[in-house]
Amino acid sequence: MELRKDPITRSWVVIGHREQSQLPAQPCPLCAAAAETSKLILRLPNDGPAQVSVFPHPESLYRIEGEIGRSAEGIYDRMQPVGAHEIVLESPEHTRRFADLREEEIERVMQAWMQRIQDLKRDMRFKYITVFQNSGHEAGEDWEHSHSEITATTFVPRRILYELRASREYFQQKERCVFCDIVRQEERKGARVVDSQGDYVAFCPYASRVPYETWVLSRKHNHAFEQPRPGVSRRNLAAVLGRMIRRLQKISSAYHLVLHTAPNTQITKGELSQYWSSITDDYHWHIEVLPIVTRRSKSYSLKEVYFNELLPEAAAEQLRGIDPAS
Repeated sequence: MELRKDPITRSWVVIGHREQSQLPAQPCPLCAAAAETSKLILRLPNDGPAQVSVFPHPESLYRIEGEIGRSAEGIYDRMQPVGAHEIVLESPEHTRRFADLREEEIERVMQAWMQRIQDLKRDMRFKYITVFQNSGHEAGEDWEHSHSEITATTFVPRRILYELRASREYFQQKERCVFCDIVRQEERKGARVVDSQGDYVAFCPYASRVPYETWVLSRKHNHAFEQPRPGVSRRNLAAVLGRMIRRLQKISSAYHLVLHTAPNTQITKGELSQYWSSITDDYHWHIEVLPIVTRRSKSYSLKEVYFNELLPEAAAEQLRGIDPAS
């Protein structure tokens, strides 16, 4: 297995990794891994029974040991899959899903995300930390036990590079954060806003890529998820995110959730260093949730140009009408 870079799109591709898990579904390998305390990376709370457990992925995409070994093959670049790949077990109860968790339990899951991002960014080899959930069979979920995943990579994913570039250019032109402007306009218009509480708001983006795509952002500017502003309540974020997932699960049985946060700004050399002068002002962490609709759709087959038959305004209106508590 190795990483290869597309010289046109600048995307790094993992070559040679099995798509399907080879681990048995029963007994649950995540329950067994959580019980193996020798491999435990983090547990929350620190005292008493653990709700959240973090441990290495049993079939890791990346390995923590070794050298990056970046090399050329003619015009092409390749390197070893050095990095980290971790499982965040979100509940010790096998049958509870993320949508079933109480607000304080979701907050604890996010606390684990935050602590692992902070720790992994101390490794100067890692340029970016990704947190994601693949929930449901259609989303490629390997095991039914509620979990999210964290990867640390020696490269920044292409989507984040696009965001960094667009955010910096917008800030250079207007001296404002584009994400902050989006939040202000969405709340002013109201048509695409689904939910809000405290400093956090959830809405269907103006150019939604798939039906019912939802973003969750902070109203107050913050570039790094793992560095919350003083005085903010992540319980409010947990409440908004939990209600959104419960709404979306009444629309679709599967979704992708991805946390977008700032790259590792401690790395001062290379192409990314040009972003650091204004990243604290121009970038804004956010959570993207993309449900998978089961009806026939081009949304998931044509990845570069998205086709979404549902207006985000109509999607937001429908989601607002769903009671997340029922």
